[in-house]
Amino acid sequence: MGNKVAHLGLAVVSAWIGYIIFRTIQFPVPALTGAATAVTIASLLGVNAELPPRLRNACILILGINIGTAVTPEVLETAIHWPATLAVMSVCVVLILAVSGWILARWFSMDVLSATLASAPGHLSYVLSMAMDADRNVGAIAIIQTVRVLALTLGLPLLVQMLFGASGLSLLSTQVAQPWHLGATVIVSIPIALLFQRWGVPAAWLVAGMLISALGHGFNITPGRIPDTLATGALMIMGILIGSRFSSTDPRTALRYVWPGLVVTLVAGVISLLGVAVSFWMMGVSPAILIVAFAPGGVEAMAAIALSLGYDPTFVAAHHVFRLFLLSFLMPYIFVKLRRR
Repeated sequence: MGNKVAHLGLAVVSAWIGYIIFRTIQFPVPALTGAATAVTIASLLGVNAELPPRLRNACILILGINIGTAVTPEVLETAIHWPATLAVMSVCVVLILAVSGWILARWFSMDVLSATLASAPGHLSYVLSMAMDADRNVGAIAIIQTVRVLALTLGLPLLVQMLFGASGLSLLSTQVAQPWHLGATVIVSIPIALLFQRWGVPAAWLVAGMLISALGHGFNITPGRIPDTLATGALMIMGILIGSRFSSTDPRTALRYVWPGLVVTLVAGVISLLGVAVSFWMMGVSPAILIVAFAPGGVEAMAAIALSLGYDPTFVAAHHVFRLFLLSFLMPYIFVKLRRR
């Protein structure tokens, strides 16, 4: 127990140092990107930063509540474009699975089932449970998936800011929520999150926080944004969660699968950018927000990045949650087909 607490303390210190360094060099979303980078390095050096499930869920809930405060009637007007862009993104998900899986099997000598599981653009815990059930190389699949999430978490905000810059819009309220308003939102959100989790809703804690916060904000029951210190802390914990995926991983084993992980990330990125181009051509939606919405990264991280850069986090979160729903139905079908083969 004491060892776990010590490792978690080292991870928190590493995350704080990473945040300070990235904020100093003005890297986008420093609380998330700096923490993820520092904790990844610490994990590879032997720090086992295992987050307690309750702390992880609380962090994701806070991020969801913060995103929900940005939901306004003006933001929801963009929902008219969602069906078309969701359809384009669905095609991208299928292409990512097919092309990345073929590359991993053909050029990196992975069996077809493992290659397909490693190529899935999201739903890591779901994919790893399938890999364990099929007695595949869970470590290799986890590392390839983690490289994708980490690369997109670090690279995407930098890419979007370099190409398009931040929108300059502040989507959050200038008013800080009163403690009792925030407390009421949390209390109502928890049973909804547990219910969503029981129903198998992807990103249940994020979606519950967004929903209750958006309703409270929309009806002016719980106005105001969450305190900046709390928002920064939640982003840092999310960074720790991403970086800690390399915990208990031998550096040599990790390095062995970094290259295939980067290749898969590049392939997924190129296919996603093609989807962005098609969606921009068809609907005229901003390429910047489409890039964040189509990028196959973690839903919590991508929504937080959108909010930090001043892009509609509701649009982004809706697309990422839909992607997870799609994978929830698509992966079992592919799994059964490949196992029979």
